[in-house]
Amino acid sequence: MARDDDRPEDLYTTPITLPGAGAAGDEEADFEKSEISYDEQRYPARPRRLRPRDQFRGGSVRRNTTDPRTANGTNPSYVEWLVRQSMLKDADVLARQLSGQPAMWRNPYARPDARRAIASTDVWFTAYPISLITRPGQSFLAALGDDALWSAFERVGITAIHTGPVKRAGGIVGWRETPSVDGHFDRISTSIDPAFGTEDEFRALCDVADSHGGSVIDDIVPGHTGKGADFRLAEMGFKDYPGIYHMVEIPPEDWELLPPIPEGEDSVNLDPATEHELAERGYIIGALQRVIFYTPGVKETNWSATAPVTGPDGVTRRWVYLHYFKQGQPSINWLDPTFAGMRLVIGDALHSLGELGTSALRLDANGFLGVEKSAEGLPAWSEGHPLSHAANHIIAGMVRKVGGFTFQELNLTIEDIRDTGAVGADLSYDFIGRPGYHHALATGQTEFLRLALTSSLELGVHPVQLVHGMQNHDELTYELVHWATRHAEDVYRFRGREVTGAELAEEIRADLTQRLTVDADYNRVFTQNGIACTTTSLIAATRGLAQLDDISEADVPSIRDAHLLLCAYNAWQPGVFALSGWDLVGMLTLPADEIADLLRNGDTRWIERGAHDLLDADPTATKSASGMPRGRALYGPLPAQLEDPESFASRLSGILDLRREHGIATASQVDIPEVAHAGMLVLVHRLDEGDADADAAMQVTVLNFSAEPIEGTVRSERLVPQSEVVDAATGETLARVDDLQSFSVSLPGYGATFLLLRAPEPEPEGAAGAAGAAGAAAV
Repeated sequence: MARDDDRPEDLYTTPITLPGAGAAGDEEADFEKSEISYDEQRYPARPRRLRPRDQFRGGSVRRNTTDPRTANGTNPSYVEWLVRQSMLKDADVLARQLSGQPAMWRNPYARPDARRAIASTDVWFTAYPISLITRPGQSFLAALGDDALWSAFERVGITAIHTGPVKRAGGIVGWRETPSVDGHFDRISTSIDPAFGTEDEFRALCDVADSHGGSVIDDIVPGHTGKGADFRLAEMGFKDYPGIYHMVEIPPEDWELLPPIPEGEDSVNLDPATEHELAERGYIIGALQRVIFYTPGVKETNWSATAPVTGPDGVTRRWVYLHYFKQGQPSINWLDPTFAGMRLVIGDALHSLGELGTSALRLDANGFLGVEKSAEGLPAWSEGHPLSHAANHIIAGMVRKVGGFTFQELNLTIEDIRDTGAVGADLSYDFIGRPGYHHALATGQTEFLRLALTSSLELGVHPVQLVHGMQNHDELTYELVHWATRHAEDVYRFRGREVTGAELAEEIRADLTQRLTVDADYNRVFTQNGIACTTTSLIAATRGLAQLDDISEADVPSIRDAHLLLCAYNAWQPGVFALSGWDLVGMLTLPADEIADLLRNGDTRWIERGAHDLLDADPTATKSASGMPRGRALYGPLPAQLEDPESFASRLSGILDLRREHGIATASQVDIPEVAHAGMLVLVHRLDEGDADADAAMQVTVLNFSAEPIEGTVRSERLVPQSEVVDAATGETLARVDDLQSFSVSLPGYGATFLLLRAPEPEPEGAAGAAGAAGAAAV
């Protein structure tokens, strides 16, 4: 699995092939059918049978005989300082405040409910703190809470802001904090990071949003924390804190197995040989199914060893801990007897919902919440584990219990998204159609997009369950996990021939790489995960514009039309529609030489994160308060756009008006029919709000992903003959469905149309017989 919105800058993934099986997730790799259980093996370091009396002896805190400035477990003041700012402590306090309150029983919580979530908010703005240009001296959160911004959002049709992670993140070394290593997804506190504003500004943002009929979406990270107070207390062996993490204490007699700690570091990644040796001795479960963000000499395994740390009990310990991502992101243990990790995560969620006033939460990297030893020498089971499903059910259920909802970014197979979503988050990010519609625009052909959409419907993931996002701060993800892993050997019909899933994924990636990066020098590949680009720069590349300087004002209308086509595709189908500030202002990528320092470590995504000014808050600013250079915006700020009926924002408002007026967000997608033109896509929906028994109207979205005008026939078995085909935007009747359940349609280049079907009025009972008698009399 790879994350879309939160990858570290040096992200690189290398899969571990399972002997005798397909790629990770293949049904043949059935971890539930072990012939020899873990319990039946004999390990020298196997834990002894619990002896309660022994466990509770000793452990009292020693009298402080050290310098009060000492930053280790021998200083009670330091330990107390860590406890006061730990997330586990905050979670315990908050839990006691909410426990036993009647509000905890007022909402249904057992099952995900996508339509309930969508009914509360269905069009989202995804923010990115360091790229937003604010008024001089104004914080990021204060800027998001600006009434003028929400007035503009209300006119466009945006009903929620996803803030992104804004709580304190990074780590603690001694008495000082260290910066985030992963864009604030290495959380260390429930408090707001002062770099983004204050808790009062966050609450004010929620109040302003509510006054405009909107809401605010926050993030939680159920898979890991940063190396903050909780991890430092865990290293000391203090109370419940080691139970938060997947960490194992290594006794001093085996410290010789652990690598030395480099100068200035607090941990070191294990090499594969050390990982294997510790697994053989029974300390850890060994290699996982894959090493995410693999980097030779930096991260070769998912395990790291700590330096020696002295605890309040005077014992010096070394640990080996699990981290799916960077060393600074220790993984949370969801099945420790203390349930400390669960308590921490639930407390963080309740703080956002109850203390700050948010309405929903994104679950980050929530597919990695369970790991289990494999006894046959295979890598440990770490993806698609039942514990992940159970943990997601608990998190999402708790959020629903207090009246909120959740969505997940789970870039796995369609089956994995379906199974996790069946019990967990209410919504999932759309990793299925997103690379498909980019490929359709890049090639002018919708064949792969139609395959992706029909596969999703057939396997039980419906568009109403998805967040259909445009650009966010990450790359255009094109890993195509569904085809490249679980279905790698399955055969598909594509471009007139049969190909395997693996070949299909490779061909789509090659198409995108050629059109978007080789043919255009302003977009770049980001490792093997995708392409760094903005929506606007992607469109410019498909238009044959090879360099940034080639993009002139004369090119803006066609780029804007293609951009609106992609908006219509995402908005005129069930589910949530999401877009960013870069979309709203038409941002291009930054020239590489302006951010050479940021690109030095290979993270090409920085080119797509240019600073942008939504409100014309500071026209003279050349960079954001965080230092991101201002990018070139083809459309301009929202106030000016909303005064121009032909602008991107004004025409987007019309697209969203049709979406809301006809309830497409909560409709049911019933058909993705074959098309008469390679560039055409047809989506057929019932406007039934999920009630299959309702007498609902039919709606058809027709889109042209090519730059040329097209004429074609729409045909679907779901269409009722003799129905009138009405353009919802103009009210004009365009055609009538014939007896072959089809009608003709014409679209300009990058055109899109929202069609309503008015079924024929049923003939009154007996009318046909009366007409026949009258005819006979006339003869």
